[in-house]
Amino acid sequence: MKKDLLTISDLSKDDADHLVKRALELKVLQKEGKNQRVLSGKVLGLLFQKHSTRTRLSFEAAMIQAGGTPIYISSETTQMARQEPVQDTARVLSRYLDALAIRTYSQQLLEEFAAYSAIPVINALTDLYHPCQVLSDIMTVVENKGDYKGLKIAWVGDGNNMAHSWINAAALLGFELALACPEKYFPRTDILKKAIDQGIGNISMSTSPESAVDGADVINTDVWASMGKEDEAEQRKKVFFPFQLNRKLVNKAKKGAIVLHCLPAHREEEITGEVIDGPQSVVWEQAENKLHMHKAILEALIN
Repeated sequence: MKKDLLTISDLSKDDADHLVKRALELKVLQKEGKNQRVLSGKVLGLLFQKHSTRTRLSFEAAMIQAGGTPIYISSETTQMARQEPVQDTARVLSRYLDALAIRTYSQQLLEEFAAYSAIPVINALTDLYHPCQVLSDIMTVVENKGDYKGLKIAWVGDGNNMAHSWINAAALLGFELALACPEKYFPRTDILKKAIDQGIGNISMSTSPESAVDGADVINTDVWASMGKEDEAEQRKKVFFPFQLNRKLVNKAKKGAIVLHCLPAHREEEITGEVIDGPQSVVWEQAENKLHMHKAILEALIN
C-alpha cells in the first residue's frame, strides 16, 4: 500500500521521529560531500498552482542530490487548465512518476489526487496545511535544542496553514504549543478541538502574544496575509500589529530561545529586521533544512 503525506496527522510518532533523525543524518552527509543517491532512476513531479521559492527549489535540489530527477509542472500549462478531471490526470501521472508533490489552494483537491494516484502524494502546501515545512521546522528545533520534548513552542500571528500543522505536530509529538492570534483569526475550531481532545500535547489558545511567548523555548511566526489573502493585507496590518515579533516580545521568552519564520518575511510587519537578523534567529538554517527534510521524506515514501 502506498503512503501519502497530506497532513502531519498521517504520520505516527515513530514516522516523524525517523524523518527528523534521517534528515539530520543527511545534512551531515551532504556537508561531508557524501550525498546518498538512493533515488537514482526515480522521478518526482512537482505540480504547483501557487508561487514558490524555497519549497520548489528544495524539493528539486533534494531529488537531484539523491540521484533522481524532478519535473516541474505548472497546472496552467497542463490539460487541467482545460478541465481534465483530476482522477484522469492522477492516473496518467502515476504512470510517469514515482511521487508527486502538490502545492495548491484546496486540501480537497490534494486528497482527490491522492485517492486516484498509484504513487505517493505529498502536500507541498495547501490553504489548510503545510506539513513538510513544519517537519523541517521541528528538525531545526531538534538541531538547536537537542530535542522537542519538554519544550514550549509559541506561535504568534495568523491561525493559518502553518498554525494548523503545528497543532497537528503538538498532538502527535506531545510538546507544549501556545498559540496567540487575534480573535477573528484563530485556527479552525475543528482542527484545534481534535488535537486538544487527543490529550497528548499541551495546546493552548489565546489572544495574548506576551502570554504565549512567556517562558517559550521557540518562537514562531508567519506573514499576516498568506497567499490568496493579499486583498486583506492592509486591513490585517492594523489588526495584527500588536502581534509583531519584535525585541520587546522576544525578551519575554526564555534566555536562549530561538526564533523561526518559514519565509518569505515582511520585515517590520510580522517580524522586525532586528529580530530576523539577530542572534536568536535560526531562520536561515530553517530554510536550508527544508532541503534535508525533503530528502528524508522522498527517500521514505519512494523507497
